Amino acid sequence: MSEEPLHRLYFHYSELPYSLRVVYTAALLVLGLAYLFAGIYLFYSYSGKDGNPMTLSYDDVVIAYSGSGKSSRLESALRGPMSAMLPREDSNTIIVWLQEGAERAKFESAIRPILDKRCMTCHDGSNPHLVNLNGYDNVQKVTERDTGAGIFTLVRVSHIHFFGITFIFFIMGSIFSHAYVRPVWFKCSVVALPFVCLVLDISSWYFTKLYHPFAWVVMLGGAVMALAFAYMWVVSMYQMWFSRTPQPVAERQSGDIGVVG
Repeated sequence: MSEEPLHRLYFHYSELPYSLRVVYTAALLVLGLAYLFAGIYLFYSYSGKDGNPMTLSYDDVVIAYSGSGKSSRLESALRGPMSAMLPREDSNTIIVWLQEGAERAKFESAIRPILDKRCMTCHDGSNPHLVNLNGYDNVQKVTERDTGAGIFTLVRVSHIHFFGITFIFFIMGSIFSHAYVRPVWFKCSVVALPFVCLVLDISSWYFTKLYHPFAWVVMLGGAVMALAFAYMWVVSMYQMWFSRTPQPVAERQSGDIGVVG
């Protein structure tokens, strides 16, 4: 393993004030918890679109971005992520209605009471990010063939992810930059990799609508981002509080007067 000399502006965690290490630790703990919840939400949102709610599969990703091409958006939701939100008999009643043509007369007598009881808490139209199921005219919009996420929906979600995830990995990379990792090119690669994966991941959302195998890129990009996050988190926490000061850093400290610490 190469031993590149320490850069004159590089400071290891052991050379930082305790107050700054506490700030870094608090940020890592909160970001780690947030990333965990994000993973749970991601699994909940995408798993089950292929009919198996226990796994997040290639088919789930394809259906999410390009649609099932068979059933309506509402039926896909009832068979997938929303399957646990309604009793089976209510879901079956709505699915049968959809498959029979989704007529207005039966909607008022059999479907609307179910939606009012089970769905209006979230889907009453007050939240612009959720499908509005209040009334036949609104429901009819999601009875058409499922073509996946719309372009403008993807654009809206894309800019949120670009801003948010860039900010997360800027913080993670800044904290991780104080870690002693050799070779230096590997350390720089770990810092840069999540940003590359972010661009590949989000751009593949759009490409999956045109060519389904890009769903693998979506899955791989997300997995590599998670691995990079976990590596930087563990290395940073370990070197900050548990590991010995690396020898090159210790030698520099012993030769300096008034070392930061």
